[in-house]
Amino acid sequence: MLTKENKIEFVTPIISTEEELKTLLDYFKSKSTFILADENTVKLISVIADISPMIKDAEIIEIKSGEKNKNLEVCHNIWQYLSNNQVNKKALIINLGGGVITDLGGFVASTYKRGIDFLNIPTTLLAMTDAAIGGKTGVDLDNFKNQVGMISSPIGIYYNSHFLSTLPKNELISGFAEVLKHGLVKSKSYWKKCTNISFDDLNWEDVILGSVEIKCAVVKRDPYEKGERKLLNFGHTIGHAIETFMMNQSTPIMHGEAVAIGIICESYISTKIAKLSKVELEEITINISKLFPKIELNKSTFSNLIELMKNDKKNISNEINFSLLDSIGKGIYNQNCSEEMILESLSYYTES
Repeated sequence: MLTKENKIEFVTPIISTEEELKTLLDYFKSKSTFILADENTVKLISVIADISPMIKDAEIIEIKSGEKNKNLEVCHNIWQYLSNNQVNKKALIINLGGGVITDLGGFVASTYKRGIDFLNIPTTLLAMTDAAIGGKTGVDLDNFKNQVGMISSPIGIYYNSHFLSTLPKNELISGFAEVLKHGLVKSKSYWKKCTNISFDDLNWEDVILGSVEIKCAVVKRDPYEKGERKLLNFGHTIGHAIETFMMNQSTPIMHGEAVAIGIICESYISTKIAKLSKVELEEITINISKLFPKIELNKSTFSNLIELMKNDKKNISNEINFSLLDSIGKGIYNQNCSEEMILESLSYYTES
């Protein structure tokens, strides 16, 4: 996948071979190693167990899967477990899973005893191309997405494309929303590469490499999201509100499904207050719609979505803040938008 020939200068070491992973673990020799997994990814430990004695002998901390379990209560339970077992600062946590695991596990490690090392081993397309990269860690608070967290880099990110073969197709499609986002905000050629071929014919190693290259380059230039990194929030202001609302209604949808809606809505807004053409809006809408199932949104709930957006952590001066598109491949950030325009964009989605 990420061979010596196509390596890029990354913020965090990107590891693509078992030998590299073993070398890294040998270098960081910790007295206590823990693997954080959920009921799905705990089954994958056997795939990596023989790489290093540190993995084979690691203690397993298992949590329940799902966004609803990415909260401070679960963090507290893990912190309490580590403290009760007198785990010191030389410990290592290996986060084996999707975005919930890498977000929560990274936050737990970064705050326990003011910081212990952690390693990310993403097992979903979403985590491989987005969540596990860039050092963002955190949890949800009072049903608001990622309200508590910090930016803290893992000692490395280990990629094993075998894990993708364990995923159902809807999980791959969900992760693909983040892939398409990368192309929309930074690379028209990457967008075209990902949309001009049937989803079933995509080369996942090429897709992962493309997204990792784009995201790591952005993070390297702006690690603390003071400017350019805000582009990576495209689709997420509206997407996070929809994801939170659906979860609160006990009708959860996948993260990528919510982001896909956000991409369509925020592309519509881009034609109104940025420079995105109607032709490119139609191209985006068609490509997103053919992959992601239509989610029924009742207009009577739009006001609830607006209220959720008002508490988005990206807002500035009490105004709802967006990253938008001037064109496919060229994103812009720090764009404020009226509530009327947001409502209009939601109507565009429901009617498209």
